[in-house]
Amino acid sequence: MDQKKRGEMATRFMDLHKAAQGFIMPNAWDPGTARLLEAEGFPALGSTSAGIAFSLGKQDYNVTDPTRGVQKEEMFSCLAKIANAVSIPVNGDLEAGYGDTPDAVANTVHLAIETGLAGGNIEDKKPYAGELYDEDLAVERIAAAAEAIRAAGTSFVLTARTDAFRPHLSGTLETVVRRANRFLEAGATCIFAPGIEGPSTIKTLAKEVDGPINIVAGLYSPDGNAHDMINAGAQRISLGGSIARSTLGYVRQCARGLRDDGSFNFPAPQISQDDLNNLFA
Repeated sequence: MDQKKRGEMATRFMDLHKAAQGFIMPNAWDPGTARLLEAEGFPALGSTSAGIAFSLGKQDYNVTDPTRGVQKEEMFSCLAKIANAVSIPVNGDLEAGYGDTPDAVANTVHLAIETGLAGGNIEDKKPYAGELYDEDLAVERIAAAAEAIRAAGTSFVLTARTDAFRPHLSGTLETVVRRANRFLEAGATCIFAPGIEGPSTIKTLAKEVDGPINIVAGLYSPDGNAHDMINAGAQRISLGGSIARSTLGYVRQCARGLRDDGSFNFPAPQISQDDLNNLFA
């Protein structure tokens, strides 16, 4: 992707975060799912580190053995393929920035820009550990990422993700709000706090945080509605690995039916060969 197109994608993505109405950003894990989601009319896509990891037969998130997770080079190879497969902005799941130091995070964001991503998430949870980064260090990491974006002269959307509200980290909404506002002051464009789903909590977060917020739908429950979340104050709704996990669940369901009953009358409707060939033409 050339520099002009990279700039256009970033600007379009930034505009979505400034619009009066929020938007839904489903998550793809390969060029095929990206093209399919684009064809359904979504204005932007996110990648899903979970979907990418599972498609490669690897683990995601609470990974304790680094060799079982997706490494930076492999992840960026997948991200480049997704970004180049579509004509809409792609937000990259950049995990924890592939390094503890602010410089490492800045280098990752620079690579994301060069790869053609229009934005990216940086987490404040330490990889391979069940704890958050020290808050001051987490802020420094976001500040370094923001400086890399300014140096590149792009509208790349920097999303600061705090996992403080995840149940296993025992955080509070107060912690989320404090970290979120410090991240925004450090140069983040958008805040992402996994674990927050209910309309009343979204309303509180939208009121207390001084910038647009991303809500991941379906992380802990399939209940709820993305449009209701937007109406409650979310600017961006993502799905994380939900669609990928549902897809793999369906593959397993089909496999078990075939193994146990010999049935290949799979319950969900297939997309026809012709339709897929036309989609990927």
